[in-house]
Amino acid sequence: MSLLDIVVVGGGPIGIACGLEAKKKGLSYVILEKGPIVNSLFHYPSNMQFFSSSEKLEIDEIPFISKEAKPKKDEALEYYRRIVTSNKLDIHLFEKVLNVNKIDSSFIVKTNKAEYTGKNVIVATGFYDLPNLLNIPGEELEKVSHYYDNPHYYAGQKIAVIGASNSAIDAALECWRKGAEVTLIVRGPEVGQRVKYWVRPDIINRIEEESIEAYFNSTVKSIKEDSIEIINSKGETTSIPNDFVLALTGYKPNFKFLKKLGVNLSNDEKKLPEYNQETMETNVKNLYLAGVICGGMETHKWFIENSRIHAKMIIEAILDKK
Repeated sequence: MSLLDIVVVGGGPIGIACGLEAKKKGLSYVILEKGPIVNSLFHYPSNMQFFSSSEKLEIDEIPFISKEAKPKKDEALEYYRRIVTSNKLDIHLFEKVLNVNKIDSSFIVKTNKAEYTGKNVIVATGFYDLPNLLNIPGEELEKVSHYYDNPHYYAGQKIAVIGASNSAIDAALECWRKGAEVTLIVRGPEVGQRVKYWVRPDIINRIEEESIEAYFNSTVKSIKEDSIEIINSKGETTSIPNDFVLALTGYKPNFKFLKKLGVNLSNDEKKLPEYNQETMETNVKNLYLAGVICGGMETHKWFIENSRIHAKMIIEAILDKK
């Protein structure tokens, strides 16, 4: 088994950027991705449009040409796939990392298919795989989903969308436009301020004209086969007829995996991982973090646009050590 300079865990845009930078600098590497290329992006909603413009999603100044200023999901899939294939990056797809052990000065990375030894490990796994659960009765029902893909599925149905972020608002509007009867349930007093600026007025207008029914300052108390029960800040309970529930309440990094690696997390609700902001190296020597995983529960803090620089920072830190 050869000793690699770098093992990258995660084949999303930032993991790809790390592999590309490693190859440019002549370092041996492998990228391990548990699904297809940019697995998380692949599972985004079919009609998703990025908040960032295409040039801010570029890796290594490779041009990203899109039909509109803000690209759609399919355009991003095409862009990142072409980077991988045209640069012949060493990426192993549908290979899930099961365990990472540090023995002396190297890491043993075991997957469902093979085992790798690396001097350095970069964790670029994002947070899209673990939804924030509601932890309420009925959440396990088949009608409940924490992911949304295509509005056609919900046409003619009574659907409750839980959340006030971009994913929830996009789902509510798209499903309503395809003929669903949509109820929006928001924990706070208003639609989230971070909702895309061209979408937020749309949902507000649909709520004001009563095309979409919205319950603010409310949470879901329980979910039943044919209804949901919500409770507001006054303690008042309302039962709403319902066919499907989209609980789009956000996602979180795999903290269990980080702890197993030995990465320290802050003791507050943010669970921020410990790392050097100049090198991205964690408290575990030669173990680095890249991308949105650096933000802990502050999942709005890092995204492709501002974390693509992590690749260069990490590779430079590794080269400085050599």
